[in-house]
Amino acid sequence: MLFCICAHASENLHDETLSKILDQAQTLEPLETVVISHNGSIVAERGYSGHTTTQPTNIKSASKLVMSALVGIAIDKGVLQGADQQIAPLLARDLPAEPDPRLQKVTIGDLLTMQAGLGSTSGANYGAWVTSSNWVRAALARPFEDEPGGRMIYSTGSTHLLSAILSRQTERTTLQLARDWLGPLEAFSITSWERDPQGTYMGGNQMAMSPRSLLAFGELYRNGGVTAEGGRLISEAWIRSSWQRHTQSRWTGHGHGYAWFLTRIADQDVRYGWGYGGQMLYVVPDLGLTVVMTSDESGSAARSGHRNDLHRLLAKIIGNLTERT
Repeated sequence: MLFCICAHASENLHDETLSKILDQAQTLEPLETVVISHNGSIVAERGYSGHTTTQPTNIKSASKLVMSALVGIAIDKGVLQGADQQIAPLLARDLPAEPDPRLQKVTIGDLLTMQAGLGSTSGANYGAWVTSSNWVRAALARPFEDEPGGRMIYSTGSTHLLSAILSRQTERTTLQLARDWLGPLEAFSITSWERDPQGTYMGGNQMAMSPRSLLAFGELYRNGGVTAEGGRLISEAWIRSSWQRHTQSRWTGHGHGYAWFLTRIADQDVRYGWGYGGQMLYVVPDLGLTVVMTSDESGSAARSGHRNDLHRLLAKIIGNLTERT
């Protein structure tokens, strides 16, 4: 078991109590790593059962946050017109032979907020989708279950369409764009990423990076899109829109923005991304706090209750901070 309470720990985090919190966290069997940053400094990190915070891990659907960032940067660069841009002209060659007229109304923003109205490619439909010969066509061919802009229908197919759009508009792979546009962010690195049969990188799943890398990405958002060196990578306007409540999850009741979930934990506003198994990135802006937790990806964190356990672990970390201030 790797454990560190770092020498430059914030004076507002009580080292002994934090150590006890992370000691107790090892009883959460799927948990593999925790990294805690306060006001820009890593104050504690731990790896469980042989895992470390510097080794790559599959962050699963937490990678939807990266896709959202790339879309925001593309809009700022003029590659895309904006969140209201309709997607049908951008994906014309993969539209169904007799498309539902509602496809013409689906926008970039609808894909980000999971309000496209198209049936989900996740959950019970995931296996059939990823074994199809063309993931983009299969996602666009899903039957409509609601109107565009209606209720939230969680679907990795939606974020995969964004990956395809970015690649086609730039004539570059999404991985190349991520390494270019987010490359100036120190410690951020995508180590592997699955592709579809046409070679498009999977938008919103099967992306590997280290917990430290995911933390660096969260810190970029906490700092308003600016790196520690002062370079702007993402606009403040995009982060505000990403953290705005556009809809909500029918499963948790939590708000949902541009791939980010929004809730309150321990009386604090929390923005978070999560991936299957319990791959978590939490940002608590008012406290200057960013926390990453990674877990065994083999089981559903929602069904097992592990995701709620991780929320409770964050609440303890927040409590440790707020009781000292």
